[in-house]
Amino acid sequence: MRYQVLLSLMLSSQTKDQVTSAAMLRLREHGLTVDSILQMDDATLGQIIYPVGFWRNKVKYIKQTTAILKQKYGGDIPQTVEELVQLPGVGPKMAYLAMNIAWNSVSGIAVDTHVHRITNRLKWVKKETRYPEETRVALEDWLPRDLWREINWLLVGFGQQTCLPVNPRCNECLNQDICPAAKRP
Repeated sequence: MRYQVLLSLMLSSQTKDQVTSAAMLRLREHGLTVDSILQMDDATLGQIIYPVGFWRNKVKYIKQTTAILKQKYGGDIPQTVEELVQLPGVGPKMAYLAMNIAWNSVSGIAVDTHVHRITNRLKWVKKETRYPEETRVALEDWLPRDLWREINWLLVGFGQQTCLPVNPRCNECLNQDICPAAKRP
């Protein structure tokens, strides 16, 4: 199951949730195990995960990561963020989410483009940050640890539906009166 969590996270990068979900369903129909992925040729894997974003690169990353997991971790996934980010195609956001979901361990805040954008708009960081990793460090500096697990889930949905990167829906937002970035009529 932890392996499937990691693959789902790898597929989700730059991909809409519905597309990731459909790709994971197709993978499961083909038997989503470390061995089945290693035995599958790249073309078949590509056909199964298409149309996820950057699917050609993800085929390579999935195959490389899966081989490492079999060789080094007995088919399981690493238990630390430091080891997870060493895997091809796995960045800090994925590593923190994998720790949270697969190992039920909150070791940091998973900061993606939505969390990065919104926390900067809301001035939840002392000074504006340019990169998600800077945002993560700034948030972890003041946000109580018991909120680290849920902040990603809350802000991602908010960022996909309301606080959009371009033309945010400030007039529909419940935070419009307190948001420093709100566009007021």
